[in-house]
Amino acid sequence: MSQRHLTPVDLLITQADRALRTLSPGKPAHGRSSPANQVAEAELSDAERRHAAGLMRVNHAGEVCAQALYQGQALTAKLPEVREEMEHAADEEIDHLAWCQERLQQLDSHPSLLNPLWYGLSFGIGAAAGKISDRISLGFVAATEDQVCKHLEDHLQHLPEQDERSRAVVEQMLIDEEKHAHSALDAGGMRFPAPVKGFMRLVSKAMTKTSYRF
Repeated sequence: MSQRHLTPVDLLITQADRALRTLSPGKPAHGRSSPANQVAEAELSDAERRHAAGLMRVNHAGEVCAQALYQGQALTAKLPEVREEMEHAADEEIDHLAWCQERLQQLDSHPSLLNPLWYGLSFGIGAAAGKISDRISLGFVAATEDQVCKHLEDHLQHLPEQDERSRAVVEQMLIDEEKHAHSALDAGGMRFPAPVKGFMRLVSKAMTKTSYRF
């Protein structure tokens, strides 16, 4: 049933269910298999394994934020087609969430302990953006995805050279995130000015530094 036929209570229940499935232990259901499955596992030193795990933990936390952002925006979007666009993007991001979690398990590591905090903050930001206007909401998606792409490009430079499994995941995520950014702008998203993007970079940097360690 399309969300345009759901009551406000139904929407809240749907959002709560999505939050629990995003934050609960266990691999979330997804559509596409991980790109890492096509690549052999490489020998990594303990230091390289910890570093790769830290970067993949950051990527996983970013996908938790993306889920929350899209769900918050879908809750307050004014136009049904914008709401459906947000839900579709969130569904695609579930693949990324699952891939990162799989890779963390393969690296004998775990998701960030701060994920509930990141989810709550991102959901609030997304809901507030959607409440203001769909144009700002879509613009926020584009600006956020632009930041995510920069992080992914940086991670490709800093992952251990022989860790082709993590690289395969990050490379496919980068392709998808670039597509989401363009789609948001094509749908009428506002292009944010440089000062706003600068502030978003500072917030993003705080999240990445803490998620890498915790």
